[in-house]
Amino acid sequence: MHQTRLLTAAFGLALLGACGSDSGGSSNTAAGGSSGAPVFALVSGVVVDKAGVPMPGVTVSVFHHNTNTTITATTDANGVYAVGGLDTVNNADYAAYAQKAGLAFQPVVSDPAGAVTKFDFNGLYRTVIRFPALPSHDVAGVNFTAYRAGDRVTSLPRTGQTTSYASGDDSSVQAGVPWPGERFTDNADGTVADHLTGLVWLKDAGCMSPMAWTAALTAANQLASGACGLTDGSTAGQWRMPNANELESLVDVSRSSPAVPASSPFIHIDLAAAYWTSTTYMALNANAMAIRFTDGRWINGADAGDGSYGNAKATVANSLWAVKSGTAGAVQPLATGVYAGVGGGSFGVRDDASLQLGAPLTASRFIDNGDGTVADTVTGLTWLKQADCIHQPWAGALAAVNGLASGQCGLADGSTAGQWRMPNRSEMLSLSDRAPTFPQASYFDGQYHGTSAVTGPVIFGNFIVSDYYWTSTTNAADPTQAWTIYSCDFGVYNVSKTEVRYTLAVR
Repeated sequence: MHQTRLLTAAFGLALLGACGSDSGGSSNTAAGGSSGAPVFALVSGVVVDKAGVPMPGVTVSVFHHNTNTTITATTDANGVYAVGGLDTVNNADYAAYAQKAGLAFQPVVSDPAGAVTKFDFNGLYRTVIRFPALPSHDVAGVNFTAYRAGDRVTSLPRTGQTTSYASGDDSSVQAGVPWPGERFTDNADGTVADHLTGLVWLKDAGCMSPMAWTAALTAANQLASGACGLTDGSTAGQWRMPNANELESLVDVSRSSPAVPASSPFIHIDLAAAYWTSTTYMALNANAMAIRFTDGRWINGADAGDGSYGNAKATVANSLWAVKSGTAGAVQPLATGVYAGVGGGSFGVRDDASLQLGAPLTASRFIDNGDGTVADTVTGLTWLKQADCIHQPWAGALAAVNGLASGQCGLADGSTAGQWRMPNRSEMLSLSDRAPTFPQASYFDGQYHGTSAVTGPVIFGNFIVSDYYWTSTTNAADPTQAWTIYSCDFGVYNVSKTEVRYTLAVR
């Protein structure tokens, strides 16, 4: 066991517009102060893989927030570790996390004093078990599950595209979990069950008039049986505003006006306004991500410069499509990555950051395979590491990816032509972690402060900041366009297929 010193900083950056560059920051300071003689406790647990096999040689760190110091221990042959000498009286704010090269981890804790969340380590967003006030007793059951390359937390669904526009596109590949034969059930009580995600939605999507974000968040929290055609016996606090990934799950890219499945029983879908999500845009927290259902485009800033849609929380009136948890579905939407702790922020009661719902993201999530590929332990997908190699119009990019093989774009993985594909909309979106308060592409490049100073491991090679990355999914509202992901905010935007944009291949 040894002790090292770390420096942390929580950054509340205000990046202007859609991914600007102005920034400010403040240091982490724990609340409270010394209150008496120390009382020491021990934190212990076990690290296993997905099959329950013990994992030796894993470093478990327990970080003391107030003193910026870390005590570490290494798991033994049984995957067991213990970290002792932790002061529970004087600023007893601790965070525990696991690390080993070639592995990602998912934590769990049984003691109610701890909770799984994120923590900002000088711009590196680690998933930790945090004890804001470590109890005076020893804490067992601070456990971690290890994920290797090829493992996954959850699978991704198909996008719904049924028409093919080119060889190797979304419809021709059909990557992802198929939708259930009967995706939606009208429960005849004002609710609709989605068997793909397990979520339960308000049937009347236009029940409430468009309103500002905070008012919509409150309206969702107060929704109960007797309102909006509900006769389900629900009470206030069961409904919520959906997070960005939950609302995205309703988008059917094969349709427009509205861009939801034709078989869905929803009524009064608002096409004149976008729909709010509870996911704050962390680079400019006066905004929240929104989606319009004319075509499924995400809104971050004024639409096309004409002001017809927007996402400024205080000044824009968007619609609310309330949701609540149901039973397990065929897939579970991913957590967005936003959180309420150190370096993050919650901006309203039961918003995305405070609830942190969805399939949890591992940490460190991505594993460099050392052969030009990167493994994602959340989805099980393998990605091309070199993010700037393919830069062409949509059709040319599709052809380049279809022919991609070992020896090209830094690949030494033995792959052959036909094994790679252009990612569909769901796959490209799945890369996102919405915790950073700076361009997500910068984070992928190891630039944790959104600057040129690389302060952490590089995930992808030269992920271009503030540019569009193609998906293989065509915009049904205008087939001359394809859906792209903007590398800064990871919103979904429609771009003409003739434009020259980047592509990140997947398999």
